Amino acid sequence: MAIADANLCFIAIDVGAYGKEGDSNVFKESCFGKKLYSNQLKLPELANLPNTNEHPQPFVFIGDEAFALHSNLLRPYPGRGLNDTKRVFNYRLSRARRTVECTFGVLANKWRVLHTPIQVEPDFVDEIIKSCCVLHNFVRRRDGFNNEDTETNMLDDIEVRGTGARTQGTDS
Repeated sequence: MAIADANLCFIAIDVGAYGKEGDSNVFKESCFGKKLYSNQLKLPELANLPNTNEHPQPFVFIGDEAFALHSNLLRPYPGRGLNDTKRVFNYRLSRARRTVECTFGVLANKWRVLHTPIQVEPDFVDEIIKSCCVLHNFVRRRDGFNNEDTETNMLDDIEVRGTGARTQGTDS
């Protein structure tokens, strides 16, 4: 499970959950999920959207329908019989969610070891995944984001979690 920014870099990852566990439980039990649901993340204060002066909005993360709704976590409307407004919202939210999906795609295509089953002990697989994520961020920053000279607001470190031990990985 991961949080990615608009430049397809990982901000936080949680590695080591069993494949049969649902995303909602993995997220709820992750360090990030616990902090989000207990309002301990130190997120910015409510702010007005660009070109508006009314109704300040919270900063949010975007998840899929597996996640529980929270004031700082958007998820799609459930069900099929949705009105046009809800269907448009779901479509736009889905487009925004593509960023994290693309981040995983770029990661897997850069590190081909992720295309096949990794034949090592599970704890070592966790270390390989963490290393690939940190190297992914390093390469993205080194090579530029689509070779654009854009100013970014990125964290220097990636928070890496997994198998009960918290470690900090940097891309330097």
